[in-house]
Amino acid sequence: MTTTSRRPTRQRAAVAAALAQSAEFQSAQELHARLREGGDSVGLATVYRNLQSMAADGEIDVVRTEEGEAVYRACSTGHHHHLVCRVCGKAVEIEGPAVETWAAKVSAAHGFSDVEHTVEIVGTCTDCSRVK
Repeated sequence: MTTTSRRPTRQRAAVAAALAQSAEFQSAQELHARLREGGDSVGLATVYRNLQSMAADGEIDVVRTEEGEAVYRACSTGHHHHLVCRVCGKAVEIEGPAVETWAAKVSAAHGFSDVEHTVEIVGTCTDCSRVK
């Protein structure tokens, strides 16, 4: 986590609160709509800016959908991976020691150092599988 000392703002607090209300990944547009519905007058550009800085600070997770859209979710601290439902967006944090070992081995074999990685496993959750 690369937390910096950013000035806390009402908008950042509102975005964080909106993310904390759901365990699912959400787009900036979805978050903006939820904030507006709740009576918050934060602008879409402000939502994007806050999401980007929160992701850079390690406060939230960001993944890309199959369409390439960035979606965001409040997360636990520390390094972890996700199992994400492609239908409803439900996300489960998972541990991946085999991934950590593999990433270190492959990186070293190619002479890379200071390596970071992101792993998202995408599938269909039990609830969405029943609907089909």
